[in-house]
Amino acid sequence: MINDDTQYQVLRLLEADPEMSQRQIARALGLSVGKTHYALKALLDRGWVKAQNFRRSDNRSAYLYKLTPGGLQEKARLAYHLLKRKRAEHEALMTEIEQLRADLKDHGESAL
Repeated sequence: MINDDTQYQVLRLLEADPEMSQRQIARALGLSVGKTHYALKALLDRGWVKAQNFRRSDNRSAYLYKLTPGGLQEKARLAYHLLKRKRAEHEALMTEIEQLRADLKDHGESAL
């Protein structure tokens, strides 16, 4: 099963460039082509992305990936939850930084 972050990133990339190949998506996300294929197939199976063959002079088996209305809605939902999680991580990190600064100050070290 692919995680929400990967789903969001694939949807984001395909919305920006529907002509991206699986290899290009894999490279952009730092994933293997196999994992990218698995992620894309899951999005296709859920109906969030539609694939359509198109002919280019350099690659006759290329696909055009389009987000469906459901895919656009899911991308927005995933973005909302990702932002919510990242904000919580940021707040926790800022709290930890302040605690470290206080520890340094208590021990006579200059805080950054």
